[in-house]
Amino acid sequence: MRFLNIKTDYAFKKIFGSDNSKDILISFLNSILTLDSPIVDLNIEDPYNVPKLQGMKETAVDIKATLDNKSRVIIEMQILNHDGLESRILYNTAKNYANQLDEGDNYTLLNPVIALTILNFKLFDFEKYQSSFKLYEKESFTKYKDDIELIFIELPKFNKTIDECHSVADKWIFFIKNARSLKIAPKTAEKSLQKAYSLANTASLNKQELELQEKREEFLHIQSGAFSKAKREGKKEGKKEGKKEGKNQTIQTMHKNGLSIIKIAKILDMSIEEIKIIVNKKPAN
Repeated sequence: MRFLNIKTDYAFKKIFGSDNSKDILISFLNSILTLDSPIVDLNIEDPYNVPKLQGMKETAVDIKATLDNKSRVIIEMQILNHDGLESRILYNTAKNYANQLDEGDNYTLLNPVIALTILNFKLFDFEKYQSSFKLYEKESFTKYKDDIELIFIELPKFNKTIDECHSVADKWIFFIKNARSLKIAPKTAEKSLQKAYSLANTASLNKQELELQEKREEFLHIQSGAFSKAKREGKKEGKKEGKKEGKNQTIQTMHKNGLSIIKIAKILDMSIEEIKIIVNKKPAN
């Protein structure tokens, strides 16, 4: 038995964003979100459709749902970190909140928006794998309004085995992180999880779906490799710049301590013109 990589856009939306996966999404959200009452029903906006996904060239995919209490939830699977990620998440959440109103509508018509972001990398310094952010007064922690919430699940921080997953939330996170590496579906009492593993079984896919999944995995592998390479090269370049800056500071210190430009040039085996440029350069603030 072989399962899809749930972290790809195709698989993630197939499992959680299909017309026939409403019960799966309800179970998942009920396990993760802290609501006054459990979700009974929801509406998935723009349900999964294979042709629509074929042209996607992003490393993230989102699913939007309106809950039975009229709250809106944006669920996003983010594979790679990038500059501006946190700002983009906040911007998209605020945009979805503001776009509920047409010109002249009363602000009382606004409903809460929850952004649930699943990350395939570590974003925060703390150890816990699930975190929630809301608007609070910074000293008394008095809640401003409960209309905006940002929830993050950092998969690399989740290291539980299936036997250590006692809550439904942990079982869902285990499924998202580890399904691809499993050979059999874990035994679970939750029917929605059983259905999710069944949908993720590659044996249930047609040829077109299998090809699409393989292309998406290949694309993400290439993207991840390119990201890692850029990061390594950036560190290497940073070390070079650091050494250069350190040498420049040494030259400036030597000159301040009374050594002439000619002597410094002889000691460091550099030209007098090079030393003059560095000595006359203003130190960085």
